[in-house]
Amino acid sequence: MHERMPESKQAYAEEVGLYFEHLGLTRMAGRILGWLMVCDPPHQTINELADALQASKGSISTMTRALIQMGIVERFGIPGQRRDLFRVRSGGWAAVVEGGVDEYARFRQLAERGLGLLEDEPPEARARLEDMRDVYGFFEREMPGLIEKFKQERQARQ
Repeated sequence: MHERMPESKQAYAEEVGLYFEHLGLTRMAGRILGWLMVCDPPHQTINELADALQASKGSISTMTRALIQMGIVERFGIPGQRRDLFRVRSGGWAAVVEGGVDEYARFRQLAERGLGLLEDEPPEARARLEDMRDVYGFFEREMPGLIEKFKQERQARQ
């Protein structure tokens, strides 16, 4: 029987990268995020990210910008140092979920526009769009309350 080897931090970064790719995002963005979740120190320069992930600085630069736009990663500087550092943004995960509420509204609106096109069609023709509208409408209504509940629980733990 083979003993299971402990998982390395690089392997974890690759696992996150593969999951990002599964979601339709870029593997490199996932690898960067995975690394920033487990690296020590918890902030890294472009060069450190490129070395750890064996990737080009250009690719790291492009994908860190994408992660910053998503709200998960932030760029910052330390007084007296001339290099930018990157880290997982405190509260970034909740911000990503909050940003999703707008996407739920957009999907619901798309479904409603589609239903308008099928206004005179039989129920079977409308069922797919009604399902889409109902699912995204539900999450649009419920997610703000869940986010608020999460914030309250987190604040109570701190």
